[in-house]
Amino acid sequence: MVFTRSLCRQLGRPLLSRPFAAQPFARAAPWTAFSGVRTLTATANHQVKVLLVLYDGGEHSKQQPQLLGTTENELGIRKWLEDQGHTLVTTSDKEGENSKFDQELVDAEVIITTPFHPGYLTAERLAKAKNLKLAVTAGIGSDHVDLNAANTTNGGITVAEVTGSNVVSVAEHVVMTILLLVRNFVPAHEQIKRGDWDVAAVAKNEYDLEGKVVGTVAVGRIGERVLRRLKAFDCKELLYFDYQPLSAETEKEIGCRRVENLEEMLAQCDVVTINCPLHEKTRGLFNKDLISKMKPGAWLVNTARGAIVVKEDVAEALKSGHLRGYGGDVWFPQPAPKDHPLRYAEHPWGGGNGMVPHMSGTSIDAQIRYATGTKNILDSYFSGRHDYRPEDLIVYKGDYATKSYGQRK
Repeated sequence: MVFTRSLCRQLGRPLLSRPFAAQPFARAAPWTAFSGVRTLTATANHQVKVLLVLYDGGEHSKQQPQLLGTTENELGIRKWLEDQGHTLVTTSDKEGENSKFDQELVDAEVIITTPFHPGYLTAERLAKAKNLKLAVTAGIGSDHVDLNAANTTNGGITVAEVTGSNVVSVAEHVVMTILLLVRNFVPAHEQIKRGDWDVAAVAKNEYDLEGKVVGTVAVGRIGERVLRRLKAFDCKELLYFDYQPLSAETEKEIGCRRVENLEEMLAQCDVVTINCPLHEKTRGLFNKDLISKMKPGAWLVNTARGAIVVKEDVAEALKSGHLRGYGGDVWFPQPAPKDHPLRYAEHPWGGGNGMVPHMSGTSIDAQIRYATGTKNILDSYFSGRHDYRPEDLIVYKGDYATKSYGQRK
């Protein structure tokens, strides 16, 4: 608390108005015995138990101290919490009824998790969490929480995320994935690694992005940034499907056009990128039927959420050649099991698979931003101010605070 307030005075502006990138984080103290679970406790008049669910970094977290989203580096908040007398339990163990996550959740007041290694807060888990008041997503996307249940649990659990913290990171990843699919980069690179040289084998499925029609499903903070970045590629047309249109001025600036019917947009697109939240209306949206409405030979990119597509249907469309390529970094569940069909599905000519682990929103720059934002949310809660940034709130005081999620009852 002292560090945060003194820094705020140095910057000469309120805590919550600070840009993400301006905030440094103290490095977590190194520790020797790695177990995947860490507990620290200090003494104070009111201790808050904080449960932190992150992925293990192992040797990588030692090589890169700014790998903040790991169990070793703990978002850089370990000492800050300890100095205030709070208790922190950090774990990567989140699967099964006897997981450390389940054991520690029962009396935690605050839980922090990330979209990259989510601790799924189901209605059943929330019912056992008698002390839970605040659930924070270190990043963006809170679909791992049963939001309807959160609204009715313990008088209403606040669910917040660090809005805007990794939108640039994801938008860049989308553009990169579009290019590597359209240019057939992956099989060409694998050919070189094998020691082969067969230009025809890879050039027969390589195209230019210029002159293609590209559409985004949703044009929020990420979707709009994708379109802005694609403008430089002289695409034939940039389209978007969203319940809320961009302003006429923004459409003119970007050079994009809204299509009010999703199937109509898909039928026109050479490339489709999914940038919408996961909720009850988008879960399984890209199934066999909807994919059949896409142009034959189109490319599909998904950096939103894995459950928005039916994985078996996408894999079949890629294997049949109806999809020329599928790429992204989101899976369901996460981590993806070894037999997940989208690990291995390919176009009949080979290639066409641009899938990677869930990494688009967790670049080092993004980790610094979402760690800072998480700390700001915690400070607002611990201080009793509860002056959260409105855009960070998903559910608050027993009701939805955003229109981004469709799970309303």
